[in-house]
Amino acid sequence: MKVKITEVGPRDGLQNEKSVFSIAQRKTLINDLLKAGVKHLEPGAFVSPVWVPRMAGSDKLHKQLSKSVFSKYKNIRATYLVPNAIGMQTAIDSGVKDVAIFASSTEAFAQRNTNCSIKESFERMTEVVNMAKQNKIKVRGYLSTVFGCPYEGKVSESKVLKVAEKMFDFGVYELSFGDTIGVANPKQVRSLTKKIQALIPNEKIVMHFHDTRGMALANILASLDCGVKNFDSSIGGLGGCPYAEGATGNVATEDVVNMLHQMGVKTGLDLEQLVKTTRKLEKSMGRALPSKLSKIKLS
Repeated sequence: MKVKITEVGPRDGLQNEKSVFSIAQRKTLINDLLKAGVKHLEPGAFVSPVWVPRMAGSDKLHKQLSKSVFSKYKNIRATYLVPNAIGMQTAIDSGVKDVAIFASSTEAFAQRNTNCSIKESFERMTEVVNMAKQNKIKVRGYLSTVFGCPYEGKVSESKVLKVAEKMFDFGVYELSFGDTIGVANPKQVRSLTKKIQALIPNEKIVMHFHDTRGMALANILASLDCGVKNFDSSIGGLGGCPYAEGATGNVATEDVVNMLHQMGVKTGLDLEQLVKTTRKLEKSMGRALPSKLSKIKLS
């Protein structure tokens, strides 16, 4: 069995960190991740630097990566988050071939995250998707707060499925379901996953867990038991959501890979190189990251 890991650290991870990474530092991090065998990743986002300053210069970053990094590796899929037509145009001008759109399962989070309603967010996404089609750019989807919302509490499965179906109708090549504040448990994961699988082809389903309450690996295992083979993770456990107070980092890539490898599941990733990358990050950031593997000596 093989599982696909999409590395979201350089975008979803860094966007909420106190440390400000220069374009050169972000480029180095991405190169280190590619050395570890990463094939699918989020290098950045074309969002307003006023709202998400950590992602400033993603256009310059992509051009530099395309010129001197991506060419050294095969079959790299670099996906950039775009919130609206303005960001999409910047992506097009930068030569990006893969973007991600995003929506919320709840109205309150949509207002905090994108300053608009769910309905208005779909109007924006329609513009982005149409521009993507015109320029032969592939589109990935993200759906946040699928298990719980920091403003509305527990989220009903029917609400998630309704928004997910609309997003899938855009023709996204895969749809990532995010436990934005890390409140899910394996029972919830199994229940919602089975309903999602009745709606969307299994190979297009991605699960995205935060480890706020230490449940991410258990939830990944529950997803695996349901047949899901695509997951998002973040090197070192970097990140969180700037619009969800208390939402700590994504599950650490190396911790996910270690669990899967111990179970005989293939990922194509080099665990030792991932740990080296996290330790290098910790030195540059001047603090320890949530990763468990980075704190022990690998045999």
